[in-house]
Amino acid sequence: MKLIVLDRDGVINEDSDDYIKSVDEWKPIPDSLEAIARLNHAGYTVVVATNQSGIARGYYDVATLGAMHRKMDELLASVGGKVDAVFYCPHRPEDACDCRKPKPGLLQQIGERYQHDMKDVIFIGDNISDMKAAVAIEAQPILVKTGKGEETLELLHGNGIQGVLIFDNLADAVDAIVDRERY
Repeated sequence: MKLIVLDRDGVINEDSDDYIKSVDEWKPIPDSLEAIARLNHAGYTVVVATNQSGIARGYYDVATLGAMHRKMDELLASVGGKVDAVFYCPHRPEDACDCRKPKPGLLQQIGERYQHDMKDVIFIGDNISDMKAAVAIEAQPILVKTGKGEETLELLHGNGIQGVLIFDNLADAVDAIVDRERY
């Protein structure tokens, strides 16, 4: 199985410092849905790992999060793509859970569900917490400059994180991943 993990906000859809709190606020980044479809067509199982502390903060509920993901699924289907599963952490940073990135709990859950070693699995994110979670589980971190990606670029070296591949957006990252497999 070829498994790839994506962060959600800032990678697949537009991000907001005020949180994505409704279905109407969930807007795909241009070309991100088509990029996921290309991964599917290249044989990848695509899974999302996302922090959603807006639930614990009371900004939206689990039903609203589910509605956002149904919108994502419908839009993906319209371009021939799909996400196999969404793993999310509903906790705030101060809750000290094991599933909130930068801890690797969500990625470990994905590995368990798919009975897949997460070492070298590609994890694409836009945040320093994504990069730290990938490194913690020995996945291959890829940073996209959308969302919080530009800010995260400055934090990489200060946090001693190495081996991160960097692309402008999900579409560019997917092009490189799929093209690499052709040779």
